[in-house]
Amino acid sequence: MAEDWAVDVKKYAPNADDKAIAGLVRYLGIALQNRDSALVSFSDKDEVTRVRDNFLKKKLGLTAPDSELDKAITAVGEKLKGDRSKNRVTVYYLLADQYGKLSAFSA
Repeated sequence: MAEDWAVDVKKYAPNADDKAIAGLVRYLGIALQNRDSALVSFSDKDEVTRVRDNFLKKKLGLTAPDSELDKAITAVGEKLKGDRSKNRVTVYYLLADQYGKLSAFSA
């Protein structure tokens, strides 16, 4: 699945860091090969839990309560509401940016 992830990210974060986007694409790797796993379904409770536990807690090392992390995920979902396809790279970029953790991907 060839896609210019930066174009989608920059719809929501016009000054997005290309290195951080490239780092996220590397981090997500094989998940981006499949259309279904390359997208985030905000209406799927298991998917939201996976984003919270695997990305926000494990990868970004956040220790905030689940309710606070879920609120951040919901806020990103609201921001992307007009878009039918919620790209995982965009969702993760916006979350990492919100928590000041983009540097984890731009090295």
